Order: sequence, then C-alpha cells, then structure tokens
Amino acid sequence: MPSSTNEPGERPGTTLAIVAESLYLANLLLIPGIAFIALLVMYRRYRDAPPLAFSHIQQTISASLWAGALLIVANAMIILLGGYDGPYTWAVAITYFTMAHSTLILFGMIGLVRALAGQCWRYPLIGRPLPENCPK
Repeated sequence: MPSSTNEPGERPGTTLAIVAESLYLANLLLIPGIAFIALLVMYRRYRDAPPLAFSHIQQTISASLWAGALLIVANAMIILLGGYDGPYTWAVAITYFTMAHSTLILFGMIGLVRALAGQCWRYPLIGRPLPENCPK
C-alpha cells in the first residue's frame, strides 16, 4: 500500500484517492475480487486518512458492492429466464454489460480524474454522502 505522503503542492490524501479509484477500475476490469480485497484493506488501514482519500475509498467500496449486486441480479435473471442455455441469456448479458457495467466503469474513470485533480466526487445514485470538509 502507498504511504499517505504527497508530492509538494498536492492536497493531502491525493495519492491514496488515486490508488482507491485505480483499484476500483481494476476490480471491474482486470482482477475482480483481488482488487476488492485490496480496497477493504485500504479501508481498514486508512480510516484516519485525510477526507479526500477516505471519501474516495468509501465511494469505491460502495460502488464495488453495487457492481457485485447488479452482477448477481443479472445472473438471477438469466437463470429465471431459462438458464445459461436459454434463448434470453445473451440478451440479458449484453444488456447488463452495455448499461450497468459500462456505466460503472465510466463512474470509475470520472472518479479517477477527480482523484488526480485532488477533488472529492460522489458516485451518482450509488455513492455515499461526502464529508463536509472534502475538497470539491
């Protein structure tokens, strides 16, 4: 895990915020599960991190939980509509990846850009409330 030190001129917690958003994207795209566990470790280890870092960690964990729930719903719909050999399997899978998964990736990209800029950002609909002292 990175240290919470920042480069001169950076807002406190910027590095941790960038790592949190990167792990969120890795959880969705590259190493699901492993990156989520790393996010949970960050949450436990950096509870006293600056508001910028901790808010990004909270947002990414919340969004990851929503991503997992949406994946479970998509699989349940496939099973209810006839199983994985059923005629609606691809319709549900393509709809899920086109609408839900790509939207979550877009949210993560915006979150990463905001973290790079040293700003807090709340994920629309699924994000946790931001602390009052979080830089916007």
